[in-house]
Amino acid sequence: MLKEYIENGFGIKEDLNCAEQILHGANDVYKLGLDKESLRLAAGFGGGIGAEDACGVVTGASMVFSRIFIKDRARESGLIKEINKEFNKRFVEALGTTNCKELKEIHCKEIKGCKPIIVAGAGILDDILKERGITEYKEQ
Repeated sequence: MLKEYIENGFGIKEDLNCAEQILHGANDVYKLGLDKESLRLAAGFGGGIGAEDACGVVTGASMVFSRIFIKDRARESGLIKEINKEFNKRFVEALGTTNCKELKEIHCKEIKGCKPIIVAGAGILDDILKERGITEYKEQ
């Protein structure tokens, strides 16, 4: 769902960074119901929080999981921690690291931008949601 949306060009024309592509794209695909103001929150997470640290795809996915699985706050259950750990584990298995600088060095040498990383992360996000029976956001 999200993977195909991004593969088909979502985020390019809109000039979105990696975290924005994940959150905005998931908002469209999974009908998260986030408004423009809420979507703006992803802006600062692109490029590894602007410092080539934690990949924006990872932080963007965490925002999506938070919207879907958290009613009020993270500590209401261990679910968000469990889901984030699973995403990170699969992301590292597929791409080698969650560090933005290292990801760029490994996967973006020959191309401009991080599309392969974004697409891979979107696929992992899709898989985790599918395994949990999520095809669309439903208010808790």
